[in-house]
Amino acid sequence: MIGRVRRAFGVLAPEQRYAGAAALGLFVTMFLPWYTRDTTAVVSGRLQTVGSTLMAWKAFSFVEAAILLVAVGVLALLFARGEKKAFHLPGGDGLVIFAAGAWVALLVFYRLIDNKTGATSDFQKVDYGVSWGIFVTLLCGVALAITGQRIRQVNVPEPPLPGEGPGDAAAPTVVDRRPAAADAPTTTVPAQSRAERTREEREAERRAREARRRGETGETAVLPAAPTTTRAPEAAPTERGPARPEIDGGTQLSFDEQE
Repeated sequence: MIGRVRRAFGVLAPEQRYAGAAALGLFVTMFLPWYTRDTTAVVSGRLQTVGSTLMAWKAFSFVEAAILLVAVGVLALLFARGEKKAFHLPGGDGLVIFAAGAWVALLVFYRLIDNKTGATSDFQKVDYGVSWGIFVTLLCGVALAITGQRIRQVNVPEPPLPGEGPGDAAAPTVVDRRPAAADAPTTTVPAQSRAERTREEREAERRAREARRRGETGETAVLPAAPTTTRAPEAAPTERGPARPEIDGGTQLSFDEQE
């Protein structure tokens, strides 16, 4: 059992260890003198007063029982966290420990202003007061509240419940209402590709600005002329005379040619 306690204490966060030390201090202070008791009686015809001190165990009441319950409860909680027990408390461990320390301080303050009531009879009188041990208990209660607040500030992770991921226990409760496209995974683009894409985007923006400027000034974009095709000239028609009839020995001439 001692080995389990040492292992559990070793895996706790520093803030949790401080809370465990404060809770253990609460338990130890119950063995210190909390109250003083003065008994006044007539002994052998003389009035004598006998003083004594009482531990919390010898004057057990609701206050002492509540403080003992706080000390044992906090130690049990931290031992369970050290053994990776998965459970969630309302507000988290830090808030519970802070409330426990504040409760102890309130109980001690109540005992200081409303001390135990003495007794009076025909033979003796008993009066109660407080001793230094109860002030040590008050300091331990304040220290426990401070360590609980510290646990809340550093957000010490709790073991996840079955079915939860390692980070689900400390996940924020605010609902993300951004468009689903914002949650899409991003693809890493090499630096060279990003530079080329940036140049292309700048060139496209420059062309768009030039096009808008031409539209505002009434200029007409100059389009490249279509290539012209060269066509060979047609050959001039040649005049040919009417066909001459052939006769024996040669070609017959016309009347015009004979003249």
